[in-house]
Amino acid sequence: MDVRVSLCTDEAVDIRRFQLEPVNSTTLPAFTAGAHIDVHLPNGLVRQYSLCNADSESHRYVIGVLKDPASRGGSNAVHELIRPGDVIRISEPRNLFPLAEQGKRHLLFAGGIGITPLLSMAEHLHRHDQPFELHYCARASERMAFRQQLLEADFASRVHLHFDDGDAQQKLDTAQLLARPDADTHLYVCGPGGFMEHVLSTARQQGWPESQLHREYFAAAPVDHDADGSFEVELQSSGVVYQIPAERSIVQVLEAAGVDVPVSCEQGICGTCLTRVLSGEPDHRDMFMTDEEHAANDQMTLCCSRSRSARLVLDL
Repeated sequence: MDVRVSLCTDEAVDIRRFQLEPVNSTTLPAFTAGAHIDVHLPNGLVRQYSLCNADSESHRYVIGVLKDPASRGGSNAVHELIRPGDVIRISEPRNLFPLAEQGKRHLLFAGGIGITPLLSMAEHLHRHDQPFELHYCARASERMAFRQQLLEADFASRVHLHFDDGDAQQKLDTAQLLARPDADTHLYVCGPGGFMEHVLSTARQQGWPESQLHREYFAAAPVDHDADGSFEVELQSSGVVYQIPAERSIVQVLEAAGVDVPVSCEQGICGTCLTRVLSGEPDHRDMFMTDEEHAANDQMTLCCSRSRSARLVLDL
């Protein structure tokens, strides 16, 4: 659908807020806290951005975008090509990072631009009177997006800001915060890979079960492709077998053959291309599934994962 960019404001160093409003109606499709949209950029790329406004709002979507020096062209295009008044195309919201309905208490950990989905979560939890804490980490105050909004929020007493360049007293003490896990508390983390791994590994060391750990990655970790080889993929519905060469992904080969595969991030972080595996052993390279889901070997992300066996049979 098409939306109009009604507002662009700088929220912090290299972070810009974009407000999107409907073009052909007065309301936008509903969304839930933690959801994201695909944004079709003027340079032809498609990128995913979390909605960071309250999920009770239907007149606008708000996203925050970091201008990443390691950008593959997406964030630079957003910052340099999108201006107020522009009409851009987006997908309807979808949520791969929802709040756990069974949770009675929620711990939110944000690193840098990872605040965006957690901001919407905090708004939702406050509105529904659910106990939560939000811990937000940044290198410095000038790099902390939505800081003023959080300080002025009705739930400001539940927000804890942590700065790398601040004094020791205000720094994040993850081990202490996660020291006493209980069955009713759920943890959510979003941000740079190193930050997320620190929070999640600390939680596991403290005895948190995987079912209470929720995460969303913004970018995949670098993968060494030097040892990649070729393998075969068979589609269960047709029996057709495709050769996947070392330099191409399953998605690329199938799309070239006219096989429609839903795909979005192309990095293994969103789960859009998750597909059932009926036979064979995948070589998992995604950051969407858990270790337990990887070990089951009954599904895989086709955009980035490969095969340890000579052939995979897919439920396609």
